[in-house]
Amino acid sequence: MNRIKFSLLAAVAFVATSTLLSCDVHDNDEVGVLNPDALVTIKPVDANSFYMQLDDRTSLKPVNMKGSPYGEEEVRALVSFAEVNEDPAPYDKAVRVTWMDDILTKPTIVRTTENTEEYGNDPVEIVDDWVTIVEDGYLTLRFRTISSNTGQKHRVNLVAENPENPYEVTFCHDAEGDNYGERMFDGLVAFRLNTLPDTEGKTVKLKLRWESFSGVKEHEFDYCSRKDSPQSGTQAIVRPTLKLQ
Repeated sequence: MNRIKFSLLAAVAFVATSTLLSCDVHDNDEVGVLNPDALVTIKPVDANSFYMQLDDRTSLKPVNMKGSPYGEEEVRALVSFAEVNEDPAPYDKAVRVTWMDDILTKPTIVRTTENTEEYGNDPVEIVDDWVTIVEDGYLTLRFRTISSNTGQKHRVNLVAENPENPYEVTFCHDAEGDNYGERMFDGLVAFRLNTLPDTEGKTVKLKLRWESFSGVKEHEFDYCSRKDSPQSGTQAIVRPTLKLQ
């Protein structure tokens, strides 16, 4: 199976003009990147089977794969696939996977005191992109920041610490000193939201805050808790280029 390093791209433009950073994210030929068909959740069933959750309603059966390449861990991943005319039961659609690549997948941190500074406040811009989304119990973010591209890992976390609004979260970025250089790089990370209070079937506003290059910014997403989510976090997986942890 061919695997690509889509999750971290060299950025060719940086224009902060609105709450979210607006840019064309599909012009990937210049940086040698394939366009994925979808962002999914890889959900292991047992050692020999798994399925992919495409969105809040659609599940995919990978007919040309057995066990998950990521073992027992549930992770978010970019995939390229084609729908095939085979029995998808017990899922919604049968697909043949061309390639997939997992992205950094982490739990949301819930705190009772305001001290996100320990998680870092180096600036980033959140990219207004199709992979910046809340679905299937995850907040997935594409972000952009400065890096010298020396291989230093950047630390990212999602922190909830407002007792008056448990659905307010802060994206924290610690560049670990790698906050200089002339080029911008993109990172892709997914945060499991199951540590937040259950919305009990209701759709609420999830408020995201982050330190941008022009000050604190906010954006709201629609969020409803995933019903089949066990209360457990996921393991962080590191990818190269702009390294994350």
